[in-house]
Amino acid sequence: MTDQQAIADAVRESFLAETHERFDRRVDEQAEQVLADVREGRLDAGDFAVGVELEAYVVDDEGRPTPIPERAFEAAGCAKELGLHNVEINTAPDVLSPTGLERQATELRERIARARDAMAEVGGRLVLDAMWTTPPAGGTESYLCTTDEVDGVRIARNMRPAPRYVALDNAVVRGAGGSLPIDVPGTDRTLAAPTILVESLATSIQPHLQLPDPETFPPYFNAAIRTMGPLVALAANSPFLPADLYADADVDPDRVFAETPRELRIRIFEDSINPGCERKKVCVPRDVEWAEDAVDRLVADQTVAPALDEAGEAYRDAYPELDHKRGTYWRWVRAVVGGQRPRGIEGGPDAGQASIRIEYRPLPTQPTAADAVSLVALTVGLLRGIDATGHPLTDLDWAAARDCFYAAANEGLDADLAWVTADGVRTDDPEVVYEDLFQVARRGLAVEGLTARERDDLLAPIEARWEARTAPADWKRARVRERLDAGDPLPAAIEAMQRRYVEQAGATDSFVEWL
Repeated sequence: MTDQQAIADAVRESFLAETHERFDRRVDEQAEQVLADVREGRLDAGDFAVGVELEAYVVDDEGRPTPIPERAFEAAGCAKELGLHNVEINTAPDVLSPTGLERQATELRERIARARDAMAEVGGRLVLDAMWTTPPAGGTESYLCTTDEVDGVRIARNMRPAPRYVALDNAVVRGAGGSLPIDVPGTDRTLAAPTILVESLATSIQPHLQLPDPETFPPYFNAAIRTMGPLVALAANSPFLPADLYADADVDPDRVFAETPRELRIRIFEDSINPGCERKKVCVPRDVEWAEDAVDRLVADQTVAPALDEAGEAYRDAYPELDHKRGTYWRWVRAVVGGQRPRGIEGGPDAGQASIRIEYRPLPTQPTAADAVSLVALTVGLLRGIDATGHPLTDLDWAAARDCFYAAANEGLDADLAWVTADGVRTDDPEVVYEDLFQVARRGLAVEGLTARERDDLLAPIEARWEARTAPADWKRARVRERLDAGDPLPAAIEAMQRRYVEQAGATDSFVEWL
């Protein structure tokens, strides 16, 4: 049996009514056990902890996305992702403390360096970026849309050949009627994508904040929703799609600049998944009142591409179907039940083995390790500070927070923001918003024992962006505008910008050095 045949067989099994019924039954049973664990204190972890997921991509010597050989993953010690060119780097969780944050920073830098060396050994280059824009050799549309068909199952040629991904792809595309309409902002062009592989354009950095107990979950989760807009504006890093998608002679660069979001990966992820689902799966979640709400919502969410598995001994592995379903619950902030014992935690042998944490998902991958570390520190410091100071941000209406998030994705630092200050004043003045935001983040880090110098050093790379009113997306737009003014057509201008981005990201310690 060929690998593709085995994948097709697994995908067809996921579509069987019997598979859906058994999967949903197991999800219900596992959710009831988790809910019992919540009520009985088995998810009390005893402390805050932090971890990081960082996605990146690999290019060849021409700057084009390229498949990563199997041996490179083994050497890099990192995980595979949706596209053959994608890679994911993870840190082990640490208790939120000066030592824990220092370990996170050191480990993230070391893992990035190890992955960079491993990719170089196979002729590739690791790029920390939110979206690739240099087209592959055969063109972007061909790369993202070419599929093979095996017994009625579509298999995208440049997707990781894993039954999970292929089953998900087929389920979403079938739900959308056979193709996903992906608009190219600023043009009249629409890709009729027969696969969700278009989502592999985008990469993110995801801070994880483990909470001491489930009772802490609602205020932190609700606060996280209200911080997304201002943080996405500071982090924005994907203002263009691959250059050849703008190759039509009548494309107006001014229209592209006017209509393309600063953080385009938000729209790309939503447009590559939501059309194939009964209700939006990629969206801003509603507020919660209790930790149990997060479990109930997961159970009620549409089942997509179910798979049956054997339970393991670790807490998270004891609920494989529930965890599998969480993997298709793509809210921009979501809960994760399970986890592993963070380094530095106090307590008995089981302390920290089971927990509830917040997975903060809207942030794009940043240009350098220092930028990633700074953004993680700002995120967890802000959430910790909101709670520790009794900050009234959660008084902000949910709809205003949602609209602020999408405004920030679209307009970046030029967006109309929505915030409530420490004094309880509703404001959209960015000067007031960011002054309050950085002050609260410093208070949150101070509560965990960081000195003023440590706080300043951690936040400096991101704070400098606000002082310069320039996020990476603004830098990219400015470089493309420079090339347009020099006479380059838009595709050539985007490729020139991307070459410069890759070079500077690999040669500097932080984006602030580019300003």
